[in-house]
Amino acid sequence: MSRWTAPLRAVAREWGALVAAVRAGLTGRGARAFALTLTAVALTAVIQLVQNQPWGFHPVRELGAVRAGDPLWQALLRTPLSLFVPAPDLPVWGALAQILLVFGIAEVCLGRWRTLAVAYLATLAGTLYARIGVALGPDAFLGLPASDARVVDTGPSAAVVGLAVYVCHQHRAWFTGALVVVAMVVEVLVKDNLAGREHLAAIAAVLVVCGVREWRGRRPAQDPRAGGSGARSGVPPMRS
Repeated sequence: MSRWTAPLRAVAREWGALVAAVRAGLTGRGARAFALTLTAVALTAVIQLVQNQPWGFHPVRELGAVRAGDPLWQALLRTPLSLFVPAPDLPVWGALAQILLVFGIAEVCLGRWRTLAVAYLATLAGTLYARIGVALGPDAFLGLPASDARVVDTGPSAAVVGLAVYVCHQHRAWFTGALVVVAMVVEVLVKDNLAGREHLAAIAAVLVVCGVREWRGRRPAQDPRAGGSGARSGVPPMRS
């Protein structure tokens, strides 16, 4: 039993806070804790069915397909729905599994509105990076070839990666968060494409948010005894 003590302690340190948060959320809200996740899974499945119909492909593309070559206003309008449009070159079950697992954990731990905010931020970061990268060109650092302007940019993967990193930071699962980041870097090194680079852009945006939260949390609290001139001098505030 002693040989398992160290690994079990490592697992408890890594995932203990996260497991406790999930358990507390499920105990307090039950199935309601997954309302957003189940809605997202259902929406993604319905969109997949619709876009595979002869009459549905064009409407889905008009409403949810984002390309770096599209006008910016059009891309911004389509970005929220694009998150739930499965990537055309990947099996839909992969997108559904990603949403169910990562969105589910994030929703229980963070709440639905923060989950949505982080997911949208990560997706938007990838979308905007694609436009900047194409504008820079393939010869520039972080630049992209002009052909990427025509690539259809949809799917939940950027949001999933961003949420995974944010949840790991929130609950101090440092090794797991680092593993996600390293996996995305390896993905780009092995297969350098638009999707992989957008994943890194999503991670970068989320890490900036995490860094700001860390900085705000570490600022020294103001001494209430030094809050105002009246408090410092002992003079009561004037009444009108």
